[in-house]
Amino acid sequence: MENQHQNKTSSWQLNCPVSIPAETDCVTLAHGEGGRLSRKLIQERIISALKNEFLETSDDAARLPQIEGPLALTTDSFVVSPLFFPGGDIGSLAIYGTVNDLAVNGARPLWLTLSLILEEGFPLVVLDRVLHSLAEAARSTAVKIVAGDTKVVPRGAVDGLFINTAGAGELIEPVPPGPAFLKVGDELVVSGPIGQHGMAVLAAREQLQFDPVPQSDCGSLLNSVEKLRTRIGGRICCLRDATRGGVAAVLQEWAETSGLTLSIDERAVPVTPGVRGMSELLGLDPLHIANEGTMLIAVRQGAGQEAVSVLQSLSETADARVIGSVKPRGLVPVTIKRTLGPEQPLHDPLGSPLPRIC
Repeated sequence: MENQHQNKTSSWQLNCPVSIPAETDCVTLAHGEGGRLSRKLIQERIISALKNEFLETSDDAARLPQIEGPLALTTDSFVVSPLFFPGGDIGSLAIYGTVNDLAVNGARPLWLTLSLILEEGFPLVVLDRVLHSLAEAARSTAVKIVAGDTKVVPRGAVDGLFINTAGAGELIEPVPPGPAFLKVGDELVVSGPIGQHGMAVLAAREQLQFDPVPQSDCGSLLNSVEKLRTRIGGRICCLRDATRGGVAAVLQEWAETSGLTLSIDERAVPVTPGVRGMSELLGLDPLHIANEGTMLIAVRQGAGQEAVSVLQSLSETADARVIGSVKPRGLVPVTIKRTLGPEQPLHDPLGSPLPRIC
């Protein structure tokens, strides 16, 4: 029986046009978690194969040529487990995740497409709840769902419900130039406490009994981005919602792109007592944990405190902090001054301890 099981052909191998060696490199969960293997896969295989100027920027949204005004386009897929978690669900997550990708890339979101992949036997009452959440999130961000698709697959082929979106938005000048234009002395700001989304999903998935229950930060960044751009304008270098891989992954990506070293102070990074306690108990670093309504911002030298003041005037970003700065390239791309001890490298993990958080 054991040999029969081992020799059984996987469904994806049927009619495969190439021969698969018995020992070969394979895609792993780590390739999709926003860390080093993700970037390696994207740069060396996907972008290398497709070769176009839009993919080479490695942004979350493509800056498209002007069509009655320049547009930005993004796409995303959502496979979070469980579908419902404290502070959100797969429906609101799909809208906010897509809208936030456009907002931090300098666009005003306008239209979304929505594709649903449903498992046979998925309760309609649950689908209704998800659709309601989708609609509410779309209304709150003033975006319109203009096209979509629905597919149903046999039991076991999908874990209840997967969602795919595409979003288009109008680019608003001045568009933040991006991490390639970072300079020594630029300041790093985080918009609020980190790690809340990943911990909320983990606690719900594993039915961990924490008091209080961790709440996801799943929400829109539109208002905070708009206020920042109104006040700070051209002094914003780049913004990124710190989703898979957390703040550490964003710092690594920016350091690689800029060729500089990004340095942060652990004592300045806002972390809620609940997330800190869970992290210590589970042996996790909040800097590696996903967020869904928290962003990292790089601003020109001297603009950090002004950016924080703008963000702290809004309820959703009241705990914004300056957490570090950009330095000349040293031995490592990202460093952190820990609460106890000297400055040390901050590595991003090869894989995430929390798969399927979005």
